[in-house]
Amino acid sequence: MDELKRRVLAEGKNLGDGILKVDSILNHQMDPQLMYEIGQEIARRFEAQQATRILTAEVSGIGPALMTGLALGIPIVYARKRKPITMMEPVHVESAPSHTKGHETLLMVSPEFLMPQDRVLIVDDFLATGKTIAALGRLVKRAGAQLVGVGAVIEKTFEGGRDYLSDFDGLPIESLVVITDMPDHRIILAD
Repeated sequence: MDELKRRVLAEGKNLGDGILKVDSILNHQMDPQLMYEIGQEIARRFEAQQATRILTAEVSGIGPALMTGLALGIPIVYARKRKPITMMEPVHVESAPSHTKGHETLLMVSPEFLMPQDRVLIVDDFLATGKTIAALGRLVKRAGAQLVGVGAVIEKTFEGGRDYLSDFDGLPIESLVVITDMPDHRIILAD
C-alpha cells in the first residue's frame, strides 16, 4: 500500500499527544479509488478466514469496511454510537473510550445483524490503544459469533493497541500502514 503510505506522510498531520489527523484521506473526506484499494488489500489478507460479516464502528470505519465487504462479497455491520428508535431491544452494548473525543462512547449492535453463526472480521480505521477494537470484539462474543481477524487501515504501535488485544491471541491482526512514532510533529512509518 505504497500510495496509502505516501498519502499519510503527505497529508497526515501530527497534532501532538498521539493524535493523527488524516481527515483528507479517511476521517472526513475519502478518495473512493484509494478506499477501494484499501478494501481490496484488506480482503486479500483475510480471504482465508472465510468471514461471513464485517463489523466496524461508526463513522470512520465504515469506508474501509464497506470496500472490504464489497471485495469479499459479504455484508458489513457498523456499531452505532446512538440508539435510533428503529433499533429494538435487546441490543448488544459495549463501551470504549474515544481518544479524539475524550470520553466514553457506547457501541451498539442489533442482534438481528450479528448472529451466533457469523464469522466476523473487524475492520476499522485505526488500531491505536486497541480499546475500540476490543469493545467490538466483546460485541462479537456477546452475540455468540466467532471473531476471525482484525484489519486496520493505520496502526500506531507506540500506543500499545496490539498488546492490549492479547485476548485475541492467535487471531490475525493486519494493518496497512504502521506508524512507529510521532515525535516533534513528525510521522515515522515502519519499514
